[in-house]
Amino acid sequence: MAKGKEMTSLLLSIGIIGGVLFFGAQYARNLFSDAPNGGVFEGGRSQDTFADVDGVPQGLFRYGGSTIWAPIRDEIDEALLIEKSGFDLSYIDPDADPPGSSAGIKMLLDNQLAFSQSSRSLKPEEYEIAEQKGFKLKEIPVALDGLAIAVHPDLEVAGLTVAQLKDIYLGKIKNWQEVGGPNVEIIPYTRNEETVGTVDFFIESILGGETFGDNKKYVSSTAEALRLVSENLGGVYYASAPEVVPQCSVKTLALGQSESQLVKPYKEPFQPLSNCPLERNVLNNEAFKTGAYPIMRSLFVIVKQNDGVEEEAGMAYANLLLTEQGQDLIEKAGFVRIR
Repeated sequence: MAKGKEMTSLLLSIGIIGGVLFFGAQYARNLFSDAPNGGVFEGGRSQDTFADVDGVPQGLFRYGGSTIWAPIRDEIDEALLIEKSGFDLSYIDPDADPPGSSAGIKMLLDNQLAFSQSSRSLKPEEYEIAEQKGFKLKEIPVALDGLAIAVHPDLEVAGLTVAQLKDIYLGKIKNWQEVGGPNVEIIPYTRNEETVGTVDFFIESILGGETFGDNKKYVSSTAEALRLVSENLGGVYYASAPEVVPQCSVKTLALGQSESQLVKPYKEPFQPLSNCPLERNVLNNEAFKTGAYPIMRSLFVIVKQNDGVEEEAGMAYANLLLTEQGQDLIEKAGFVRIR
């Protein structure tokens, strides 16, 4: 009789423990599925091609956002025209503001777009505005990107630490001589922080939220900045690595957390710019994938969660990019696949 009670007690304990483990696992699954990136990335893992993705709505969908996404748009949209006929996409520039991540998110909040593309995370105030308008925003990472530092081809500097780069843009380091270079005044170029996701990311991640120094020079575009850097020995500019590394008019510097850990954003050996454009420098994707390169970020699809066709379109677009085919095209566009 005592043995029977002991057996009953043991079985009851096992049942309770099993129930706790089951509901704990369920809670964990629910927790992750409710997270900003929940579900989509895992969904993309099991799908190899665009044809494998279900739930792609039919119609014309307007989208916009980050300018550095242009090479991805070129690759993805062309393939979608062929393989997902009826899911038609139209990239829209803002009416007044310069195009960029912030402008795209603003247009999404103003119901001008079905979804947007961003090179930075959403800000708390953007989540709040969406809530006030009766929907939610969700950011889904689909690719990785490194920031490269462009300088004049003749500038003799081995590289920079992240701290040195920060001090250059805060105006604390004003001469290349202070970081082992020639006695030349530094001219830090940047785009405007109000619309460009790259600048937002740089301010938050590199400058720690501080403002640029008084010696900074604003430019309207990366093309203008690279032209100015190529003409001024003291010039320096930061931008998405695919935009900078293959250029024929500037070179990129190695970066590191310390001077003993400098990592080049291009694959060695360095191709002399005199060989360009027949031979261009290419991205150091291995360093980007492993995290050895110190300034990395995610690229996001921003989805409007309103239980409508806009949400369907945004989720479908993200899922398409997370397929093996989508990741291959992202890599072909010059960016780093996220899986």
